[in-house]
Amino acid sequence: MTDNTTDQSIQNLALTIVQAADDRKGSDISVLKVTEISYLTDYFVIITGFSRTQVKAIAEAIEEKVYQSHQQVPRQTEGKQDGNWILQDFGDVIVHIFLPEEREFYNLEAFWGHAERLEFSSLEVTQTSSS
Repeated sequence: MTDNTTDQSIQNLALTIVQAADDRKGSDISVLKVTEISYLTDYFVIITGFSRTQVKAIAEAIEEKVYQSHQQVPRQTEGKQDGNWILQDFGDVIVHIFLPEEREFYNLEAFWGHAERLEFSSLEVTQTSSS
């Protein structure tokens, strides 16, 4: 079970991932909180890219931004060679970057339909402002 400070830092990690994906024009970005229903991770971030090149660029942008902001690299990355579906395991957050056909086929949102779906604004509340 995570305490509030830990949960906030995990949400900030998810927000960093969402921002990096958005910077690379990732589409239909979903954040699912699976803490209560999965022992694998606390959050899934699901993103669509429209070409293999874009899917790879999103993955690279996420790695760079997470390293810069959180000094963390993925524990494991799968699918980078092919670029249809890249999975990045950051421990508390697992990222899925799909081409549209793969996202529709695997339909993780339906599979994890009982997970809490977070809006970006609810994540942004936990972000500290650096003005």
